[in-house]
Amino acid sequence: MMQFLSIPVVVGICVYGTYKLFELFAHRRERLNLIEKLDASMFVNGSNNGVQLPVFSNSSFSFSALKMGCLLVGLGLGLLVGYLICLNSIPDYLELDNKKWIIREAISLIYGASVLFFGGFGLLTAFLIEMNIAKKEKKN
Repeated sequence: MMQFLSIPVVVGICVYGTYKLFELFAHRRERLNLIEKLDASMFVNGSNNGVQLPVFSNSSFSFSALKMGCLLVGLGLGLLVGYLICLNSIPDYLELDNKKWIIREAISLIYGASVLFFGGFGLLTAFLIEMNIAKKEKKN
């Protein structure tokens, strides 16, 4: 019943792996640039001499839990809405036999579209919450 999710999951994993690979190379280049910018005279005998390195993090916490939570809530809501749409719009949905190919395809389309829509809506909600928190931190 949930075979329609295998292709987006595989594509998502491939895209995520490619993104992380490029991110790894980009961060490596940034670290090398930072090391080149450091002056060797700042460090004598391995001590810092009171020079502080810059802090790269503006926020004291990460938003990854918020993003994952909103994404999972959106996916769950999408599955629920897809089930309710199928239950109310397809006659005899619960007693459906596997011989009607076009009805199975319509069910897959309904589930897939609702899961993707509400998953994206959950990520958009997480982004808006993150932006509001960033604006509040900027004001303070």
